[in-house]
Amino acid sequence: MMSVAANRNATGSAIGRRSLLSATLALCVVSLGAQADGFSVDKVYHPYVQPLEREIEYRALYLNDDNSVLDGVQVHRLGFGRSFNDRLFGEVYLIGAKLPGESLELEAYEIELKWQLTEQGEYFADWGLLFELEAVREQNIQEFATSVLVEKEFGRWAGTLNLSAIYEWGSDISNEWESALAAQMRYRYSPAFEPAIELYSGEIAKGIGPVALGDLRFNGGRKLHWEAGVIVAVDSASPDQTWRFLLEYEF
Repeated sequence: MMSVAANRNATGSAIGRRSLLSATLALCVVSLGAQADGFSVDKVYHPYVQPLEREIEYRALYLNDDNSVLDGVQVHRLGFGRSFNDRLFGEVYLIGAKLPGESLELEAYEIELKWQLTEQGEYFADWGLLFELEAVREQNIQEFATSVLVEKEFGRWAGTLNLSAIYEWGSDISNEWESALAAQMRYRYSPAFEPAIELYSGEIAKGIGPVALGDLRFNGGRKLHWEAGVIVAVDSASPDQTWRFLLEYEF
């Protein structure tokens, strides 16, 4: 039988490991805009490109956790994108982060390129590729990710899958490969409101939860796309809840 002292030591070690993991995860969320080191909760990308499209995008993540290191961490993204033709779409982002009790600071930059590979409905599923290059502002940390984007419609349902291979390098991080998965199953109730379930899985953080999204259309081909939801942890290493919000103004 384990002694009381040994039990206390084991409990303390477990708490210490949990605190260290939480601190590491918080640093990853802040330093690379919720992408690096296995924290995969962000958004699900669809494989489509609209010609002559321009957009301003704002995304936000808010972490809620019983550990004070993670509780209240925020990540914000502001991006501008445009399509180059009917197959290629590029976007640049400024990524900011806010720790509890601190002010919002610019942490990283990102460039994205989305390539629509097939016409919608041409094959059994619709396919695309996403390339992302990210750099931390005050550290020598870079990340390159390639993602396969797949979408399939089933009547009024649509399923989307993102499979990503990620490489991180730099003098302030260990060079390594990682993988991530993001999936969404949504019901097309109306253009303005589509309820969905999303699943995210990375090296550390894993979660599932409800999301709602939709489009509000205006004159002149303008559109406001919105998304809001909460991703709930499925293991003890992930933040208890990650609230995510997105606004995209297309013009």
